[in-house]
Amino acid sequence: MSQNSTRPSLGALAYFLLAFTLGSYFTFAAVQGDYGVFRQVEIAAEAEVLMAERDRLAAELAEMQNRTTRLSDEYLDIDLLDEQARSVLGYVRADEVVIH
Repeated sequence: MSQNSTRPSLGALAYFLLAFTLGSYFTFAAVQGDYGVFRQVEIAAEAEVLMAERDRLAAELAEMQNRTTRLSDEYLDIDLLDEQARSVLGYVRADEVVIH
């Protein structure tokens, strides 16, 4: 008499276990890996922060270039020169009162 077994063979079980393991690994890597979904969100947030810092530094650079131009030999702003002398050298006119 032939015996019919209702349980799956060992090869099929190993095949499905391997397929499940690989599928789980690739799903985990797609979500949390170096190039996964979470990392892409982190990169986008970091890019926004860096762009904001770049814009702030560009504005600061433009202000410095403006002040440098205003103090150059070709274009001398007397008010800015007076402000710089007061802040750097501690210059005070005789008719002014300084309060600390």
